[in-house]
Amino acid sequence: MSDTSLKPRTKVRTKTQRPRLHKVILVNDDYTPREFVVTVLKGEFRMSEDQAYRVMMTAHRRGVCVVAVYTKDIAETKATRGTEAGRAKGYPLLFTTEPEE
Repeated sequence: MSDTSLKPRTKVRTKTQRPRLHKVILVNDDYTPREFVVTVLKGEFRMSEDQAYRVMMTAHRRGVCVVAVYTKDIAETKATRGTEAGRAKGYPLLFTTEPEE
């Protein structure tokens, strides 16, 4: 007999995890005009007029509203750009991000 031993081959599979998603949140304030908020939502988040108006009204009524969900870098970039658009016009418009559960 031969001295070879037979072992089944096992393949090692690596699982790639999906990146954690982050929510972009619009925070309501009493000074930024509604029309400007709608304009920022349409421009930065590619929303229709109707969608942007609904998001703005939800934030107005509840104090905050989730605008969209993205990967971390995209969410932070969009939140920063939206906030800076408000600051450029002198408004306290604020977008924040937080991890999704």
